[in-house]
Amino acid sequence: MTKSSVTSTDVARLADVSQSAVSRTFTPGASVSEKTRERVLAAARELGYRPNALARSLISGRSRIIGLVVAYLENHFYPIVIEKLSRSLQAEGYHVLLFMTETGQQDEVIKEILQYQVDGVVMASVTLSSHIAQECAGLGVPVVLFNRYIPDSQASAVVSDNIRGGCLLAELLVSEGHKDIAFIAGQENSSTNVEREKGFNEGLAAAGLHVSRRTVGNYTFEDAAIAARAILSDGTPDAIFVANDHMAFAVMDVIRGEFGLKIPEDISVVGYDNVPEAGWPSYNLTTVEQSVDEMIAATVEILLEQMEHKQVTATKRVTAASLIVRGSTRTTIEGS
Repeated sequence: MTKSSVTSTDVARLADVSQSAVSRTFTPGASVSEKTRERVLAAARELGYRPNALARSLISGRSRIIGLVVAYLENHFYPIVIEKLSRSLQAEGYHVLLFMTETGQQDEVIKEILQYQVDGVVMASVTLSSHIAQECAGLGVPVVLFNRYIPDSQASAVVSDNIRGGCLLAELLVSEGHKDIAFIAGQENSSTNVEREKGFNEGLAAAGLHVSRRTVGNYTFEDAAIAARAILSDGTPDAIFVANDHMAFAVMDVIRGEFGLKIPEDISVVGYDNVPEAGWPSYNLTTVEQSVDEMIAATVEILLEQMEHKQVTATKRVTAASLIVRGSTRTTIEGS
């Protein structure tokens, strides 16, 4: 008998237990006595047996696989999300199958993912059409949008309070006496950008101010640098709100490296996300923190609940956003 041909029946015969006992031994969370487990594992080692997860999924009707769709990994917020989400799902007996996509190709990627009989889908930094969301719901496959939100969609969503976060940044800059304030947007139609800008504008309006200059960075390092050059070529604002930290780093590099300006003495810069690099001394960026742990916990909770009950319902969870003040903004301004 070759090791590749060994079956659970062979293990059960050698261990002198039932086949169901072998199955329970290799099923996470299943009930089996310690004595039986030891006998089954010993027999499996002797025979070189490895359980077939695909065959088990055909019997149980559950693959215990979660499809994860990501558009890009340049922003270090998302590698952190992938790691924490994977660990959290593995602790629940699930595994992540990662797919990369391009803008406009999300629906095609979802169709491919469904061929793997996944139990659920998480989409980080990307969205999907209402048609595909409806198709997934019809199949009983829950979809959770992470850090994105689509109104009236059948997909669930987990986001931080982006409106409040934008407002907190506006209130900080106003309190420091800034009046000439620019904004560098992310992707124009993304819910994160729309809500952060909305909150920021509302915070400024409460103080009788408005954004003096606005450009778009598309959430990329390169486009953010171009946007910074466009703003600074037209004069130096008091402060710039950049819609995420990844872009803010590019903006800070341009401010200091190409225009010879000091941060925060000549210009204050604020970002959004609080990725690890934001705390590095070279950036020391004032930003808004999205609690990744809370967002991951909410995502896993939604998936588990809907997969357990085999009922897909659109659920939205909003986690708190908190201000992290560092050295890229002035706490006082002379004469203010």
